[in-house]
Amino acid sequence: MFDTIILLTSPIERPIFMTVLSEHNPCLTLIPVETLADLNALERGTLSRARLIAYVTSVIVPEHVLDQLGYGAYNFHPGPPTYPGWAPAHFALYEDATDFGATAHAMVARVDEGPIVGVEMFSIPRSASVASLEGLAYARLSYLFWKLAKSLATSSEPLERLRVEWSGKKRTRRGYAEICDIPLDIPTDELNRRIKVFGGGHFGMAPTIHLHGVEFRAVSPVLQHG
Repeated sequence: MFDTIILLTSPIERPIFMTVLSEHNPCLTLIPVETLADLNALERGTLSRARLIAYVTSVIVPEHVLDQLGYGAYNFHPGPPTYPGWAPAHFALYEDATDFGATAHAMVARVDEGPIVGVEMFSIPRSASVASLEGLAYARLSYLFWKLAKSLATSSEPLERLRVEWSGKKRTRRGYAEICDIPLDIPTDELNRRIKVFGGGHFGMAPTIHLHGVEFRAVSPVLQHG
């Protein structure tokens, strides 16, 4: 019998999301988790009665956990179906995408490949930065959670699959690092693009040149206020 939701998210969203889910179904048992160790510590009996909800997390849910969940798992991805994988806002800006969004999908063993159950799209403002684009996507993702929360909390049936498919190349941490590895003959325009998008020092990486054994790291220029 479905009576448990495992909530994989940060402490920031946790109290709000737990309140929303409880309001829809006061009988739910809600189990907050943050780490892979937390997931691996869950007992088989608990998993068999549960549905898992993951929200903007870097934790990859192991296949054995997914297999033991009685009522499936859903992930809220801060990017559109055209940008599966890692750091979607960075890659969208780097590739001059015109649209962005947020995606909710059923979880399968391979990351960002499960059936899509919710999408919110918007046009990217011309002046968008990585931070502002991530903020817009987060707002749409929050709306998706509110939109799907009742079904997630009250129905034992899987959420309805949309006629939308994942597309495009799945972005990875390795791909991010490769873009940050700057060749010495890079054109000026391309260097400026990379510094603008990847120069914020996110994930401990930044555009880097290696010359005569010395590493030079570039960062986005700081705006000066008069």
